[in-house]
Amino acid sequence: MAAARYLDLDRDTWSALRASTPLTLGEAELDEIRGLNEHLSIDEVVDVYLPVSRLLNLHVAASQELHGVTQRFLASGEAKVPYVIGIAGSVAVGKSTTARLLQALLARWPDHPRVDLVTTDGFLHPIAVLEARGIMHRKGFPESYDRRRLIDVLVALKSGAPEVRVPIYSHLVYDVVEGEEQVIHQPDVVIVEGLNVLQRGGPDDELVVSDLFDFSVYVDADEDDIRSWFLERFLTLRATAFVDPTSFFHRYAEMPEPDAIAFANGIWDGINGVNLVENILPTRDRAHLILDKGPDHRVRSVRLRKL
Repeated sequence: MAAARYLDLDRDTWSALRASTPLTLGEAELDEIRGLNEHLSIDEVVDVYLPVSRLLNLHVAASQELHGVTQRFLASGEAKVPYVIGIAGSVAVGKSTTARLLQALLARWPDHPRVDLVTTDGFLHPIAVLEARGIMHRKGFPESYDRRRLIDVLVALKSGAPEVRVPIYSHLVYDVVEGEEQVIHQPDVVIVEGLNVLQRGGPDDELVVSDLFDFSVYVDADEDDIRSWFLERFLTLRATAFVDPTSFFHRYAEMPEPDAIAFANGIWDGINGVNLVENILPTRDRAHLILDKGPDHRVRSVRLRKL
């Protein structure tokens, strides 16, 4: 019988691993972190994410110590390099909220106060490029990203570059914003969040994105639940952000609700669900930590990789 690669921990067992880690977030801050239709409570932060924060803090501290040992051995004064955390999962599963929450929690630990968040949306090819290549309907699939540019950014970060520029994506216009960039200055920790960040490379790939991660998290849930959350989020956006005339999806705000629901289900069946099954879910067991959510968005169990 093959040895199990993961420790399977129920919620109560995982929660106890918080130890004495203090809660450093208030309800007002949590309101700013929550995603649309994300039912994130203080109890969820305490039971699930404070233990994650404690584990990551221990990993970052060990990494910083190892870097210091290497620099003392080499008698070198080279710049420190950030600890890089990847967060993966389906559309609508809550990975963006997880990334923002971990950014806030990790920044409150004294040894690594500078925590930056990079979303891979900024590395999507512009709409003009996707249309020219005939893959607009594949937006979000691996081939729709400029993976070479993302790897170059991560290599620069891991090399201790004093300044790294990251493209910015607008969900309002559904495109990369030309001329706007996120500028990162030697942070202690970088969180990289995206659909396909744990993807394996092809035979000709010398380096893939996940090669540059020190730790990775996969946010998991049953597909039926994720589909339901996607539909719920789409209808919420239809009544809010899509109302803006400058929104790429403005036309769906004026569409009769039955037609809008049919459209959203079609998007899931033809794009998001296919991407999940073919490209995202197969990377789950490459993560160091898997957060398994139930239908109510609450994490019900945690899997921690042994090796």
